[in-house]
Amino acid sequence: MRSLPDNTKKNDRRIHVLVVDDSAVVRQVMQTILQSDPDITVSVAADPIIAFSKIEKERPNVVITDLVMPRMDGLTFLRKVMSEMPLPVIVCSEIAHRRTEDAISALQLGAVEVIKKPKLGVRGFLEESKMMFHDVVRSAAQARVLPLPQTVPALRHTSDVVLPLGPIVKQRLHRPLGEKIIAVGASTGGTEAIREFLQAMPRGCPGIVIVQHMPEMFTLAFANRLNRDCTIEVKEAADGDRIIPGQALIAPGNRHLLVEQGESGYVARVEDGLFVSRHRPSVDVLFRSVANNVGGSAIGVILTGMGNDGAQGLLEMYNNGAQTIAQDESSCVVFGMPKEAIRLGAASKVVPLSLMAQSVLRMCESL
Repeated sequence: MRSLPDNTKKNDRRIHVLVVDDSAVVRQVMQTILQSDPDITVSVAADPIIAFSKIEKERPNVVITDLVMPRMDGLTFLRKVMSEMPLPVIVCSEIAHRRTEDAISALQLGAVEVIKKPKLGVRGFLEESKMMFHDVVRSAAQARVLPLPQTVPALRHTSDVVLPLGPIVKQRLHRPLGEKIIAVGASTGGTEAIREFLQAMPRGCPGIVIVQHMPEMFTLAFANRLNRDCTIEVKEAADGDRIIPGQALIAPGNRHLLVEQGESGYVARVEDGLFVSRHRPSVDVLFRSVANNVGGSAIGVILTGMGNDGAQGLLEMYNNGAQTIAQDESSCVVFGMPKEAIRLGAASKVVPLSLMAQSVLRMCESL
């Protein structure tokens, strides 16, 4: 009897992850932790050269890589992968403490997530973070990745695409001194989405508060880089910062960001607290504070990201009179958070990222 062909690999729908790290301990622990999920299989490589050989033989669904490795540094590896064979790449590195700028560069080169390695206790950290690793890998496997452009595009100017803000309209409830606020939430793919959104914001735009899921130490470098690239001022939020026109505040990693009314306007509150929707900072926390304290003078924006953080908060903003908007599926890296918000009926408008800033500014004019 003729034997049937082996279709095991062809029909295997498990997520194949390639772990690239020069530490044998990290490779072993990562393999153990990831494969504790029956839907994930893992192969390993000690450096990028070996990784390229393995990718050519069997293309993985997701790559997890360190940035500091022998024979080829991680940024060069990432750049080559995204230029020649685009794949969802997760960066897992100690750079959160030493080379934060490299982490931001990795995100701009196309990495879908950056995970911080601990200072001590790699094995214990990975055991405790098992669910997080599984979630990130599943999200990355669904991410939409594009080839890296051969040349770096020029910064996007805003004068030709954004209408100027109109005059302040009649005072509304919850609006100190006629102020308006734009609240933004994002996760996977959000670093580039936020950059494009903020680069299209003109001087004098309403004050902006942002939660981007990102580890500690990354948010300061992220804010500083945005401040260099944008017309408006961008900074990491500090407790008590006034929320003022022409400025965007980024929630610090591992701290919740809230908006409250102060004596002379809105102020940012940066607080500890429990994880909400599996995150700290949480978009739901920010949006709820805006719903409670700003009401109909706010605009809520939910961008690309995994999970559902922000969907309920956006609905609360909508119910309290705010205008709300979600990024559409075609322009999202991961259509998770916007999808959940749309499903709840929380988004009054759905637009592609290229039209997001223009749409938000038009909403501001109607307030």
